[in-house]
Amino acid sequence: MNDIVSGIMTIAGREPGRTAIVDGRGREITYGELARRVSAVRDAMGGGRPGDGVLFAVRPGVDAVALALGAVAAGGTLVLADPGLAPDVLAARMAATRPAWVISESLLYTLSGPLRRLARRRGLLLPDLADPLPGHPVRHLYTGPWLPGVPRGALRLSRVLRRSSAVPGREVYGADPDQPAAVIFTSGTTARPRGVVHTRGSLAAGLEMFRSAFPLGPGDVVHTDQLMLGLPALLAGATWSLPGGGDLAAELAARRATHTFAVPVHLDRLLRETPRLPETLRYLLLGAAPAPPGVLRRAIEAGPEVLSVYAMTEALPIAIASAHEKLAQAEGDLLGEPLPGVGVRVAEDGELFVSGPHLARRYLGEEPLREIATGDLVRLEGDRLVLLGRKKDMILRDGVNIYPGLYESGIAALPGVAEAAIVGLSDPETGDEEVVLAVVPSEGYDEGLLRRALPEIVDAAALPDRIEPLDAFPRSGRADKLDRAALRDLVARRA
Repeated sequence: MNDIVSGIMTIAGREPGRTAIVDGRGREITYGELARRVSAVRDAMGGGRPGDGVLFAVRPGVDAVALALGAVAAGGTLVLADPGLAPDVLAARMAATRPAWVISESLLYTLSGPLRRLARRRGLLLPDLADPLPGHPVRHLYTGPWLPGVPRGALRLSRVLRRSSAVPGREVYGADPDQPAAVIFTSGTTARPRGVVHTRGSLAAGLEMFRSAFPLGPGDVVHTDQLMLGLPALLAGATWSLPGGGDLAAELAARRATHTFAVPVHLDRLLRETPRLPETLRYLLLGAAPAPPGVLRRAIEAGPEVLSVYAMTEALPIAIASAHEKLAQAEGDLLGEPLPGVGVRVAEDGELFVSGPHLARRYLGEEPLREIATGDLVRLEGDRLVLLGRKKDMILRDGVNIYPGLYESGIAALPGVAEAAIVGLSDPETGDEEVVLAVVPSEGYDEGLLRRALPEIVDAAALPDRIEPLDAFPRSGRADKLDRAALRDLVARRA
């Protein structure tokens, strides 16, 4: 990440007036001003230990970019405060990362403090940002106006910027590329939080792979809230355009965007309403889930060159294939050739293993990684990877990975529930999956009570679309294991 900050500083020193970011309201910030803000945040947070955890709760925007880059430049390790997680999951993550700083919007201090009960009733679950790990002291930096719940002595971003003597374009001090820069959690397990630890070096390598995979340079406008696409834009001297939450096609046209990113299910909705995208848009990147052929065809007809990105949290990115190449693939889902520097190995059972300089260095509290099992079954056709299916039972909905095994035992322990299983039903039109909770009721079963209890056990992103009570689950094998394929067929017939 320091390579990113250094790149921004270099551009700021050379062309301080060039537009770096356009925020959701259309307001512009130059490279010179962005560099000043990053430097000011870094200086305000100076003096900590390299690798200190930084609990981060700021929505995408100019402030979020400056705060995140400044925190990493100061030696911090970003830990995202995901809303919607069950309380014990949040507690486990805080204990595992032990943050030394909290960077948040003032409103979230209020919602996690004085208005915590109201926020919980509306499905927003946050750690107590004022005191995320009781007994462990933290410092605070916030953005926005002062509101009730903001801790006494917290630094306010606007004051930090006013008082800063940071010089735009000043060189950033070097940092160890193996120093942690971010911890990204991939599951909600409470007993063993699975945090992916990326270093400055692994993130920088991944960003460089993205930047080299498609043309990007000064004059381009990248419209996205995705960090791993927005940061390469800044490295290339382009403009990062942040969505404002309105109609995507209208925003692309208004910003004269040249590049954008979409999840297939979201793109499907957009193209059904707006079949043709603005002529300025040259590249449309798809990711987070496989794209069905129908979505790919409509994307091609919309105008831009369509590229599908294959990646995982532990290795960003792995391969990129064009929509035309994917549609020409006779069997399986073409992922494309591994990007330069990405190492691949196909195990005897067909599972893909990935290595390379962009690979996360380890899981939190575990030994360093040499390669990562993707959980995907593939075959090699020459130098190209073809996806055959998922090895495990992971569900993809709305671009979010859902792991049923994390929640089933907790649901089955609720009153009135004898057994519980979560399955996904794929929609062939959008490629998204409906999440279905199947239960075998016991005495006292009440679906209303069950629905009200689920947010305490299941992450918000994994809550089921529907609940199906069954007399019994289908089973197979000598051990009478749950037959998930048969269960999917059963609940599909009941839809």
